[in-house]
Amino acid sequence: MTEETPPETAERYLVSFAGETGYLNWAALGPLSPAVRAALDSAGEQLASFSPHDHARVQSSSVEAVDALAGLLGARTDEVVLRPSSTDALQHALYGLTGTVIAATSEFPSITLPLQRAADLSEGRLAPRWIDPQDGWVTADAVGAALDASVTALAVSHVDYRTGYRADLAALRELIGPERLLVVDAVQSFGVVEEDWSAADVVVGHGYKWLRAGRGTGFARFSDAARERVAPVLSGITGLAASGPFRGAVPAPAATARAYTTSVPDHLASARLAAALDELHGVGVAWVESRVSENVARMIDMAARHGIRVETPREPQRRAGIVSLVPDDAEALGTALADAGLVLTSRAGAVRVAAHAGTSEETLDMLDAALEGFGRRPFTGT
Repeated sequence: MTEETPPETAERYLVSFAGETGYLNWAALGPLSPAVRAALDSAGEQLASFSPHDHARVQSSSVEAVDALAGLLGARTDEVVLRPSSTDALQHALYGLTGTVIAATSEFPSITLPLQRAADLSEGRLAPRWIDPQDGWVTADAVGAALDASVTALAVSHVDYRTGYRADLAALRELIGPERLLVVDAVQSFGVVEEDWSAADVVVGHGYKWLRAGRGTGFARFSDAARERVAPVLSGITGLAASGPFRGAVPAPAATARAYTTSVPDHLASARLAAALDELHGVGVAWVESRVSENVARMIDMAARHGIRVETPREPQRRAGIVSLVPDDAEALGTALADAGLVLTSRAGAVRVAAHAGTSEETLDMLDAALEGFGRRPFTGT
C-alpha cells in the first residue's frame, strides 16, 4: 500500500470486488463496480424526470469525466474528448493522417482495420508500413528497422492484448522524434499502470475493462502536435468552431480536440465513467498498479512451477495485468481452467488470464490448483 492511499480507502476499494471469485477476465470485460452501478441508477432517475435541473446535473458528468481524464493524462481539458469507444477514437486519428504509418500486423484490429481502410480511401496519401516483430512485441529496435524519412506516425498498443507486453513509450518517443506522431491504444493499461502519457500525441482508452465503467466510455487525448497534423475528417456538429446549427458555408473545425467529435456525449455513459474515475482517484493509480503487479507476478510464478510457458515479460515495467499462458495444448488448458470455475479468454494457441487489484487469494489459489491439476494429467499419447 502506498503512503498516499489511506487504509480505509483501500479496503473500501477492495470490497467493491466482492463476488469476483474465479474471475480472471479483466482484459476482456470489467463487471461494473458498485459505485458505477449507483451512479447509473441515479443518472437514470434524473434523466427520467421532467426537470431541466435534473438533466443538467447528469450532463455535468461529461465535464467531470473530462476533468478527471485530463488529470490522469497530464493534459489540458481542451485536449480530451469523450468517445463511444477506443476504436471510434482511433478512427478519428488514423483517418486524418497522411504519409507512412508504422504498425504491427499483430495489433488488435482497432488499429489495423482503421489504418488499412483509411489507406484504401486515401488515394495514395496514406500508407501502412506493417512490421512483424518477434513475439509481436513492438520494441524500439523493431520500429527502428522500419523507420525512414517517409514515416509520419507510429500506431501501437501500450499493452499487447495477446501477450501482455507493455511497450516502452519513452523509448519509442525518443526513437521517432518530435516530427512524427505517436498514437497509443491504452485500453489494456489506462488506470492500472502509471505512465508518462505526454510521450504520446494521441492516447485512446475505454472504461469497460479495467475501470469497470461499462461500454460507451471511450475517450481520447489529442495533443497540440496531433491537432496540427491529424485532419478532423470525421468531425460532426459538436466539432465545429461555431455552436449550434448553421446556414450557408460550413464552419471550420474547432481549434481544440473537440474537432474530433461527432455528437453530444452519452451522458449516462459519462456518469458511469466519472464514477469509475472518482473511485480510481480515491486509491490512486500507483496503488492499483502495485496490487496488479503483485498478482501478475504470482500468476507467472505459478505457471513456471507447473511447467507452463508464459509469453508475458517478467519485468514489471514491461507488463500490466495480462498473463499469456502458452502450453502445448492451449485448448485443453483453457477447458481445464474453465472447468475449475475460472473465467478467462482462450484464443489463437494461448490462454489469457488477467488479474486486477481486487483479485482475491481464493481466485489465485483456484488458478494454482487448476494449473497443478493440468500438469498432472495422465499422458495419452502414443
